[in-house]
Amino acid sequence: MFESLRPALVITKREIRDQFRDWRIIFPILVLTLVFPFIANFAAAQMLDFVNQYGADIIGERLVPFLMMIVGFFPISVSLVMALETFVGERERGSIEPLLNTPLKDWQLYLGKLLAATFPPLLASFFGMGVYAAGLLIQGIPLPEFNILMQVLALTAVQAVMMVSGAVVVSSQTTSVRAANLLSSFIVIPTAFLIQGESVMMFWGTNDTLWYAVIGVFVLAVLLVRVGLANFQREELLGREIDVLNVKWGCRVFKAQFTGGAKGLRGWYRQSVFPTLRKMRKAILLTTVIGVIGIFVGRGLLARFTIPITETSLEDLDARIAQLVQMWPLFSFGPVMFIFWHNLRSLLLGFFLGLVSFSILGMLPLLGTMTVIGYLMALLSTNGLPLWNYAMFIIPHGILEIPALVLATAAVLQSGAILATPAPGKTIGQTWLESMADWCKVMAGVVIPALFGAAMIEAWLTPRIAGLFF
Repeated sequence: MFESLRPALVITKREIRDQFRDWRIIFPILVLTLVFPFIANFAAAQMLDFVNQYGADIIGERLVPFLMMIVGFFPISVSLVMALETFVGERERGSIEPLLNTPLKDWQLYLGKLLAATFPPLLASFFGMGVYAAGLLIQGIPLPEFNILMQVLALTAVQAVMMVSGAVVVSSQTTSVRAANLLSSFIVIPTAFLIQGESVMMFWGTNDTLWYAVIGVFVLAVLLVRVGLANFQREELLGREIDVLNVKWGCRVFKAQFTGGAKGLRGWYRQSVFPTLRKMRKAILLTTVIGVIGIFVGRGLLARFTIPITETSLEDLDARIAQLVQMWPLFSFGPVMFIFWHNLRSLLLGFFLGLVSFSILGMLPLLGTMTVIGYLMALLSTNGLPLWNYAMFIIPHGILEIPALVLATAAVLQSGAILATPAPGKTIGQTWLESMADWCKVMAGVVIPALFGAAMIEAWLTPRIAGLFF
C-alpha cells in the first residue's frame, strides 16, 4: 500500500517545495497566521472587559472559542487559491504536460496534488490558532475547555479538507483560472454559512451538537475526494480547450437517459423506469434502514420532550377530527391539492439540499418524517393509549406516501453515489445530467402519482377512518 502511495507523496513534496519558493504565496499566509491572531486576541480582551461590566460572563466565555475558529478559517480560505491552481493554473502556464506524461496513475497524480494543496493551509491554520492561544495565556484569559478545543481543531481540519478537495475538483474540471475562481464562490459561501451555524451552536452552549457537524463535514469531505478521484482523467484535461455551454447536447443526454429509447408510456416504464428502480436497489435498502433509524431516534426523544395526554386532550382531539371531516368533504380537490403540494414541496427541498451536499442533506425530509412518527408512537404508548388508534392516522395514506418518500430519497441518494463512481468515457457534466434524468423519471413515473393518490386518501378517507377509532 505504501509503495503505491510513494509516487503521490513525491508529487506532494514537489508541489509544497514550489509553493514555499513563491513569496506571493508565503506572504499572505504569514500575515494571516501571525497578524490576525493578535487582532483576535485584542478583540477577545476588549469584549471580555465589556461584557464583564454587565455580568454577562457567559458571552465572553463562548466568544473565545468562536474567535479561535475564525482564526483557523482565514488561512484556509485565502490559501484556497493554491488549490484552485493545482491543475488549471499549471495548464495555463504550460507546465502540466510533462507532469501528465509521467507513468503515474491518475489517482496518484490527483492525490499528490490534493495533499500538497491541503497541508500548507492546514498547518498555517493550526499555527495561527496556537498563536491565538498563546496570546490568551499571556493576557491571563483562560483557554476554552479541552472538549471545545478538540471540537474547534477537528472542525478546522475537516473544513480544510472539504474546501481544498472541492477546489481541486473545480481545478480539474475547468479550463481557466478565471472560471475556477468564479466557481470557488460555491465553496467559500456555503462554508461561511456553515461556520455561522457552528457559531450559533457555540453561543447556545450546545457543544455536543458540534460533533455531529464534524461528522457531517468529514463525510462531505470524503465524498468530494471520491468525486475528484472518480472523475479525474488526464486525457480529458489535456484535450479540453474551452468550457462551452452546449444546451442542445445537454438536452440530448437528458432526453436519452430519461426516455431510455422508449416510444410509448408502457415501453417507457418497461425500458426506463423499472430498470432505474432495479439499479437503485442498494439505495432503496439504505434509505429504508435510515427511515427505521429515524423511528428509533424519535422514540428516544421522548425522554427529553414528554407531553402528558389527559382526558380533556382526547376529547379535544375527537372534536378536531369531527371538524376536519366537516371541513374536508368527499371529492373536494382543494384539500387534496394542498396535501399533495405540501408533500411534493418537502421532496423538492430534499432534492435541492442533496444537490449541494452530495445527497447527504437530501435524507432530512425522510429522517424528519420518520422521527416524528416514532416520537408520537412512543408518546401514545407511554400514556397508555392503544397504538392502533394512532396507526389509523398513518396507515390509510401511508401505504402510498411512505414508499413514495423512500423512493424519492433513494433517487437523491443514488444521484450522489453516481457522481462518486468512476464513469470511464463520460464527463462529470454528462454523469450529472444522467443522474438528474434518473431522479426525474422516478419522480414522474412513480413518486408523483403515488403522492397524488396518497393525498386523496389522506383528505377523503383517513379522517373518517381515524374518527371511527376515537
